[in-house]
Amino acid sequence: MTDSLPPLPSAEEADKREKTILKLKLNTDPRWVDIASKNIGDILVDHAYCEQKAASTGISLIVSYPEKTRLVDELTDLVAEEWSHFERVLQELRKRNLPLGRPRRDEYVVELMKHVRRGGARERQLMDQLLVSALIEARSCERFKLLWKHIPDPELSKFYYELMVSEAGHFVAYVDLAKEYCNAQEVDTRLQELLKIEGDIVTSLPVRDDRMH
Repeated sequence: MTDSLPPLPSAEEADKREKTILKLKLNTDPRWVDIASKNIGDILVDHAYCEQKAASTGISLIVSYPEKTRLVDELTDLVAEEWSHFERVLQELRKRNLPLGRPRRDEYVVELMKHVRRGGARERQLMDQLLVSALIEARSCERFKLLWKHIPDPELSKFYYELMVSEAGHFVAYVDLAKEYCNAQEVDTRLQELLKIEGDIVTSLPVRDDRMH
């Protein structure tokens, strides 16, 4: 896996790629990475469950839309990759003799999911589900970038670089799938709406030292 990764970019290159690919409206509060790096056990536990939930989301979409062949094929691969990330985070916990612990309520995801429109055309709901999933991947990617750049543990820094690259690809995959099954212009318009909503959610939530989001 690591053999196929691109060379590590400079911090400036990473920032430029993030703005181009992820399009997030708001950067994470810089205090987050400082307090997160001091509570890496809690962050790893929360991260493990984020990966488990991401795999579960992919499975749920496959079950809900089995007739959409490209979606099934691409999300099957994505689910496998998310589960491999879950296993890798578990390995990092084991290295530190830390238990997995219990899952925590992810207020960020809960608030974002409230904006998936229910009822109406089935494709509209699918579009929102895919775009909300894309935004969760984008925010995870941004947080991984901060950990890669600033966490003092060199091994964990490399680990989060690898996951940052992967999550950026997941964001693109979800948006592309939305455009496969819905009007591309409508997808772009809705994505901009959800990006604004996502930024407002991040602004409204407290900075936590035990949460990935």
